[in-house]
Amino acid sequence: MRLAAHPLRWRLLTGLAGGDLRVRELVKLTGEPQNLVSYHLRLLRQGGLVTAQRSSFDARDSYYHLDLDRCAEGIGGVGDALHPSLGREPRPLVPSRRKVLFVCTGNSARSPIAEALLRHRTDDRIEVSSAGTRPKPEIHPGAIQILRSRGLDIGAQRPRHLDTKLGHGFDHVITLCDKAREACPAFDDARQVHWSLADPTQADDLRQAFRRTVTTIDTRIRHLLPVLAQESP
Repeated sequence: MRLAAHPLRWRLLTGLAGGDLRVRELVKLTGEPQNLVSYHLRLLRQGGLVTAQRSSFDARDSYYHLDLDRCAEGIGGVGDALHPSLGREPRPLVPSRRKVLFVCTGNSARSPIAEALLRHRTDDRIEVSSAGTRPKPEIHPGAIQILRSRGLDIGAQRPRHLDTKLGHGFDHVITLCDKAREACPAFDDARQVHWSLADPTQADDLRQAFRRTVTTIDTRIRHLLPVLAQESP
């Protein structure tokens, strides 16, 4: 709570709550000098609230990510310290009538995984799809296997080109890789955010990489659900 209470750090946290951003984007967002923004980002990283990952598009850049689970633990700890009645059980969130598009470069791993997980978590109550800026011929076997281990089957799915999704009236467009973010066009009236995720297909240990990718995406989707529920008519 003390770490988040500083006005600039709070603005950084609220900015990152929507998606992953680079330093220059946070400088523009806050209107503060880069050295000051970098200093407070370092404090947030030391406190475990923010992480950083090198961009796969330009290694000179880093994407900063807000660890919402860590923030929730901290807020819960403050409530427990003040009074036990401040804790509360989360209410089920069932968003409906929202349209979400996940985008990565090949549409063979990260974006179809995200599509399947969001569809599963919402019991098909929203319209969710995925596409790629340069789609591969097939879904990666690692993505198929890791989802089958969770009871989800995308074996019959084929990668789709992003052009096939233009004009579909999406509410949210979420890019999952740094290259796709640079190539993704603007979608009218859609909220476009970025999740900077490493490509599991490039890892030495594919099984571990896909497990990590599924866990990371599922965590982010869990935090996306309240946003979708809040927007639902």
